[in-house]
Amino acid sequence: MITLHHLNNSRSQRVLWLLEELGLPYKIQHYQRDAKTMLAPPELLKVHPLGKSPVITDGDVTLAESGAILEYLVDRYGKGRLKPAAGTPEALRYTYWMHFAEGTAMPPLLMKLVFDTIEKKAPLLVRPIAGAIAGKAKAMIVNPNLKRHLAFMEAELGKSTWFAGEELSAADIQMSFPLEASAARAGLDASYPKLSAFLQRIHARPAYQKALAQGGPFTLG
Repeated sequence: MITLHHLNNSRSQRVLWLLEELGLPYKIQHYQRDAKTMLAPPELLKVHPLGKSPVITDGDVTLAESGAILEYLVDRYGKGRLKPAAGTPEALRYTYWMHFAEGTAMPPLLMKLVFDTIEKKAPLLVRPIAGAIAGKAKAMIVNPNLKRHLAFMEAELGKSTWFAGEELSAADIQMSFPLEASAARAGLDASYPKLSAFLQRIHARPAYQKALAQGGPFTLG
């Protein structure tokens, strides 16, 4: 039996969505972030040395990293579902977007989250200076990258219904987290109609809604 070690408001939500799309039996072990630090609880260290989520256990397999987990589940249990046929142009796009999500899309989103936090929560005595530095970094580095990424993804979705082609794949599930984070805090709005439509489509899927019911509230604001 697959066990998903699920942290609230985290990347593990997309693993839960994949499990529902594949219709696999699974158990879910819930963990809650620390209300002050928003970090994962120390109990996760008992599951994986990094103490982060997502992590799955499947028999004697313990596996972390969203992309690795999604590929493992699709390859082992998918029976050809949610992955384009090998050797096709769609398969190449699938591989690209599976890596793009964390390798390219997430770093500036994480930087924005860090700099936003510095602006809001730095100690009062240094907040003006810290805020000015954070604001400058966002203006010079973070925000231009975010806009470039959103424009690129918008254009790519003009080529096909889903990121890898005309069928939903695990690459779309992998891409869901950076896009939902972008909608929450990085300017993804109606000015990006194809990305907005993508989010509407995934939110309407029964498996996505079941995953929310199982995982609990999912907020990235």
